[in-house]
Amino acid sequence: MYKAVFLDMDGTLLRKDHSVSQATVDTIQTLTQKGIPVILVSARPLNAVLPTFKTLGLPAHYPIITLNGGYIVEAEQPIFTAEVALPVVTTIAREVRPFGATIAYYVQREWFSEVSDAWTTYEQRIQEVKLTVAPIEELIRGWADRKVAPNKMMVMSEAENISKIQQHLRSLYEGQLNIYPSKPTYLEVMDVAGSKSKAVAFIGARLGISPSEIIAMGDNYNDREMLQFAGMGVAMGNAPDDIKAISDMITDTNNEDGVRKALEKLFGL
Repeated sequence: MYKAVFLDMDGTLLRKDHSVSQATVDTIQTLTQKGIPVILVSARPLNAVLPTFKTLGLPAHYPIITLNGGYIVEAEQPIFTAEVALPVVTTIAREVRPFGATIAYYVQREWFSEVSDAWTTYEQRIQEVKLTVAPIEELIRGWADRKVAPNKMMVMSEAENISKIQQHLRSLYEGQLNIYPSKPTYLEVMDVAGSKSKAVAFIGARLGISPSEIIAMGDNYNDREMLQFAGMGVAMGNAPDDIKAISDMITDTNNEDGVRKALEKLFGL
């Protein structure tokens, strides 16, 4: 019997307009009322997850996995953080610069960039926290003074350029950093300690739930390890074919209530 559900948000739980259908909300609330925790697992920062958390009516004490597992909170208090070391941040910024891409740096609930452009403007639409813009050298000094570092770096550019940047960064940091696209135009860069699969394992252990008792749902490459870790990995109908291939089950698309349909089938609702 499955005892917990871990849900990716964008492309999975959320429809194209970033909303959740009332039918899906009702199904999730039915599960939580039965004592089945439903945990949000997102590449988004916390402030961009909380509105959905509240829409679903999830209990306030439920943990929330943000920044691809780089920052986990419980009752909005941090219980886990993984950071990219500041010297590595500096090097990555330098290595990406020739490609002309935009980098956003996420530090717990804050986010930063060297520029304000169309990419950051798009991201600002889902975030309540205002973007801080400054040269990377200034950002690094500020983080060092505060003894913090980015939990995630997100490189944004056209899909063909992102593919080239991914190859380049992996040639430098394979095995040292987690580097994968969350969609064709976004490349996520994190410390190896931070990943969705490790976050699911961490929360599962806190809940006393084994991997075989976990359902995980996702739609993209940053969900791959999470889907493989869970006893039941569910790929969305809009997921790439190679993500579907490693999953135990394929449901409908995010725009067609795929999450609700899978949950109702797996729990016999």
